[in-house]
Amino acid sequence: MGPGPSTATSAEPAPHHWPGQVTQRAMADGRPIHYFDDEATPEPVHDAVDTRPLPEPPRAGEVRFDVLTGEWVTIAGHRMNRTFLPSAADCPLCPTRDPARPSEVPDRDYDVAVFANRFPSLAPLTVDPGAPHPPVLGPADGTAYGHCDVVVFSSDHAASVVELPAARMRTIVEAWAQRTEAHSADPRIAEVFVFENRGEEIGVTLSHPHGQVYAYPFVPPRTAQFLEQARRHRQATGNNLLRDVLDAERSEGTRVVLRGEHFTAYVPRAARWPVEVHLAPHRDVPDLAALHDPERAELAGLYQELLRRVDRFHPGVDQVPYIAGWHQAPTGEARELGRLHLQLFSLLRAPGKLKYLAGSESGMGAWINDTTPERIADRLREVGS
Repeated sequence: MGPGPSTATSAEPAPHHWPGQVTQRAMADGRPIHYFDDEATPEPVHDAVDTRPLPEPPRAGEVRFDVLTGEWVTIAGHRMNRTFLPSAADCPLCPTRDPARPSEVPDRDYDVAVFANRFPSLAPLTVDPGAPHPPVLGPADGTAYGHCDVVVFSSDHAASVVELPAARMRTIVEAWAQRTEAHSADPRIAEVFVFENRGEEIGVTLSHPHGQVYAYPFVPPRTAQFLEQARRHRQATGNNLLRDVLDAERSEGTRVVLRGEHFTAYVPRAARWPVEVHLAPHRDVPDLAALHDPERAELAGLYQELLRRVDRFHPGVDQVPYIAGWHQAPTGEARELGRLHLQLFSLLRAPGKLKYLAGSESGMGAWINDTTPERIADRLREVGS
């Protein structure tokens, strides 16, 4: 497939009174790239052409069923040789300012860029596996159909999410919501997960500030486990489990660390990690796409405030490694049991010391936390802005 931009529109209608605009183009191998600009402009933008001689994107791998756990495992062998900790000069997420060193983002500048991952765990392109060997037990293998987006938060390689201007964080929230809506509309997608990783301790292979969006063809194990608990709670009480958890935390207040008009942040009563906080909307919404404009605006500020508090959690540590993931309702069956909430956590238990998932956690899935949720909440309140 030859290089060249797509014919998609330059300025789509801004939803929820967001002042920005979205521009869709195509990369040299046909993968879509969406530019989210903080402010709309009347003239065409982001017309730079991706001139790289790229091969076609990889086809989806396999999903195989683990009969011992009842979980699907994605087999993506093409990811073994993906980009790993490149220098700033070779960063694939920086803008292409030197034609001799093209990156994944063809334009010279951008606010937020979202594109399909070049090394996806899940892919929309599938291939007939032929006649695979049938499994000894359980259902047959399937293709790892799905979507994996990279969400680049800034063209500045050294930027930090907590330091981005408020308008940029609002644009990031818009990108999360719009990509959630787009992937949820795919009838083969069961759940959309939006997340951000920071720090090599977490496993980050690109230091440029970015997050990801995974659209799964199956309900992931953690969600499946939650849905079972939510069903039991619904049968026993008639209520939504996550709504009752939020109401209980807000009422008790012991572990609440941040209260907004539309969101509350709290440390869960059975926190697993040495630093962990959840952020949930007051209104019952299934996903980011369902948030109203005032909710999206407040979310942008509260998210950055939570990241600032996490960075101040350990004295003497400038940047705490973390994972921040948005749990959203499944797109089909049992959607009414789900409810949007953020889980933000770090495995740094003390300066220079990580919580390793050793025998009990990795081997048996039986978690042990070396601190208490109440101490975590006290510290997150103490370091508030």
